[in-house]
Amino acid sequence: MFEVIVKGPDFEEKRRFEGKIVLGRGEGCSLRIPSSSVSSRHLSIEELQDGWRVIDLNSTNGTYIHGKRIGELIVDEGDEIKIGDFVITLRKTGEKGDEEILRENLIKRLGKEFSGSFTEVLSLAGRICEEMGLRVSEEKRDEIARDIGGYGIITDFLSSEEITEVMVNGTQSIYIEKKGKLIKTDRRFTSEEALWRLIDRILLPIGKRVDESSPYVDARLSDGSRVHVIISPVSVLGPVITIRKFSSAPLGAEDLISRGTISRAALKFLEGCVKGRLNIVVCGGTSSGKTTLLNLLASFIPPDERIITVEDVAELRLNQPHVIPLEARPPNVEGKGEVTIRDLVRNTLRMRPDRIIVGECRGAEALDMLQAMNTGHDGSMTTLHANSPRDALSRIEAMVMMSGMDVPLKAVRFWIASAIDIVVHVARLSDGSRRVIAIDEVLGVEEDVIVMHECFLYKHDEKKLVFTGYVPQCVRKIRERGIELSEEVFE
Repeated sequence: MFEVIVKGPDFEEKRRFEGKIVLGRGEGCSLRIPSSSVSSRHLSIEELQDGWRVIDLNSTNGTYIHGKRIGELIVDEGDEIKIGDFVITLRKTGEKGDEEILRENLIKRLGKEFSGSFTEVLSLAGRICEEMGLRVSEEKRDEIARDIGGYGIITDFLSSEEITEVMVNGTQSIYIEKKGKLIKTDRRFTSEEALWRLIDRILLPIGKRVDESSPYVDARLSDGSRVHVIISPVSVLGPVITIRKFSSAPLGAEDLISRGTISRAALKFLEGCVKGRLNIVVCGGTSSGKTTLLNLLASFIPPDERIITVEDVAELRLNQPHVIPLEARPPNVEGKGEVTIRDLVRNTLRMRPDRIIVGECRGAEALDMLQAMNTGHDGSMTTLHANSPRDALSRIEAMVMMSGMDVPLKAVRFWIASAIDIVVHVARLSDGSRRVIAIDEVLGVEEDVIVMHECFLYKHDEKKLVFTGYVPQCVRKIRERGIELSEEVFE
């Protein structure tokens, strides 16, 4: 494969050929040059392993190379061949097609850390095609530009408000979550190289890495979306990317009520709990809406309080003026410098917090969280994975035991009952909707069992969250702290 570039008065042509071709002004020529100074069949060019064989086909005006008229000559790349008023140069292109050449030149000019828009990449693709004479359709240019610019072929998924999760399963498939349902798309990355370009574009700007020694990493996009990357040899499919998106504006109270996620009465009760400085745990399964609800509950915290948030990857977006977000850090290449959630929770106690919010309790940090709740840091909140409110307390027991402290289980249960006031259970139902399933009050310990009572419960047949008839004992505490809680909440 080679490229022929012809330049002359008011004429310029770039074409790709393979094997042997004929140039001239006649209709049967491989490349026609419309000029009377060019013979009907002027010369032939044959591609060799090194260079080309150029043969003049008894033309009227002759073929000139290095100022001399030739009959037959072997030429190299860059040698100028003159016929009439035209100059011809030849260039090796290997076996690459126009699309591949366009892709390579775009990557070369943009560089790995390019973070510009799709429109900029598409514009550059057009200029490269024009400069190099590449024959690439507008549809293919668009596809290549999307693959290279922004976040590749998933760019429009990330910009859609309806899509809440994007899952790239190596080069095999791409799934999205839309309205709570998983949908397989008709897109996929054409190569691991393209997939690695996306990974580099995500990780390089924030100084994180992923390789064989550390084959998984958590990161976030500029809009706050959470990203998890896992690669070979841990992932058999190759690089797998999971992106949890967050809406441009956090969902407010009316949004959750209109979607049926929670009833107005239950939300009023939880607002009173937050303002009354009760300790709250939000539990549920993966992608059930725990962080969304936690974000909403945290928005009820008065603006004059100092709030410290602790998360693996910063996701909470609070609008209060005095918020200190802390983020855990993985170990570096040498395995040093790790900062865990537990380290951060301990540090918050020295930072004069009014409220401590832990994005998610997964391990030994549960002990430090309980100690904070039991030592004057009322109004703290966290989330954890659990299938029910009671299961949530059992998980906290297990996490406290993981801390390495030799504490009797009975004492742990007293700590939990003393520290936690309210447990909210959220779930994603079979139709993809996210609902608050239960709101339970923690009452204490009787005969080594933590006593809980349901305040609100989701009725599946009625498809709504209803008051159970039990008025929580914590209402008195809320009102003692000057927070009004209407009787209508419990009707």
